[in-house]
Amino acid sequence: MAQILAPSTQWQMRITKTSPCATPITSKMWSSLVMKQNKKVARSAKFRVMAINSENGTINRVEDLLNLDITPFTDSIIAEYIWIGGTGIDVRSKSRTISKPVSHPSELPKWNYDGSSTGQAPGEDSEVILYPQAIFKDPFRGGNNILVVCDAYTPAGEPIPTNKRHKAAEIFSNPKVQAEIPWYGIEQEYTLLQTNVNWPLGWPVGGYPGPQGPYYCAAGADKSFGRDISDAHYKACIYAGINISGTNGEVMPGQWEYQVGPSVGIEAGDHIWASRYILERITEQAGVVLTLDPKPIEGDWNGAGCHTNYSTKSMREDGGFEVIKKAILNLSLRHKVHIEAYGEGNERRLTGKHETASINSFSWGVANRGCSIRVGRDTEKNGKGYLEDRRPASNMDPYVVTALLAESTLLWEPTLEAEALAAQKLALKV
Repeated sequence: MAQILAPSTQWQMRITKTSPCATPITSKMWSSLVMKQNKKVARSAKFRVMAINSENGTINRVEDLLNLDITPFTDSIIAEYIWIGGTGIDVRSKSRTISKPVSHPSELPKWNYDGSSTGQAPGEDSEVILYPQAIFKDPFRGGNNILVVCDAYTPAGEPIPTNKRHKAAEIFSNPKVQAEIPWYGIEQEYTLLQTNVNWPLGWPVGGYPGPQGPYYCAAGADKSFGRDISDAHYKACIYAGINISGTNGEVMPGQWEYQVGPSVGIEAGDHIWASRYILERITEQAGVVLTLDPKPIEGDWNGAGCHTNYSTKSMREDGGFEVIKKAILNLSLRHKVHIEAYGEGNERRLTGKHETASINSFSWGVANRGCSIRVGRDTEKNGKGYLEDRRPASNMDPYVVTALLAESTLLWEPTLEAEALAAQKLALKV
């Protein structure tokens, strides 16, 4: 991201009543969002099913039912409960009917699921409890229907091991952290793969395109692959109320990026997870495979990261550059702790090449994308601003990364000896 602007005032997503003519994304509509953004979809007040001949000659009425707007006929809504599965990166979901529209997660009931089927509980005691934490408008069903981001607990109320949100919420509720109003801008990179062949979209199967160079932020059928998916995702996130701020094609063909933020505290993780779920659903409808692997193609190709822009109130005020340098010093001393938490397989990406620093060393620089931490030219010039942590992998858990940045820079204090040695090594004057 070029800069961190003022974040939205919402800390929890609140839902306003949606117009009855709101149109959800269906399997035939997602790819035409850009071309038909101003086209109104006429709806009849009468229930009607159209018969459509499919390729195999059978009658298909499913599409009309997917498009059916239930808002005029009932107060009930559909809530899609979303949670993180046993790998720590997979998203799971299931639906339930709620008797009326809601505007806050506290109005929703807790629910449960079979944790033995997601690798999160033994078969003899498999019940895991879902706690609703954030809600977003559902771009697939439209109307007053919602997506519900949840975290998971045992029946006794203890967070399960894959529930990283719980600890993050504790850190963000610390008075010292709250007073600093931490802002985050997260750059989520991802790669699109052809179905069944595990090979990037737009690449010849089993072969390679031309070298990197023409593809970054490019246009053209020979340079840009998957723009319809990126654009559909962009609009779906805006519809949902996710604080998405931009998108672009990445350096490796078939790879894209979108940015979420600025977001405050725990909101950053909620919005990233909701945006990932929506992206999974859109690629599912498109018949394309999404991967967040940090190095999907070995060799002279860029990996995929999740660069995290971060600032505190003190960093954004006059004299903030000195505060940023103190934060960088702390991050250097906890480099190993952060690397261990920044995503599985990140060692394949952080090689010191392809706009990355080496995983084994910590570095920082102004406008240097080959460093662990990059500081923008404007931040140096203005004497205040933000830093960019370029170490997180594309498959990082945003709850872990955002909370760890706050903890390391606001709550953790190094010894004077360690601080002096680190400052000397990094040429920092703090």
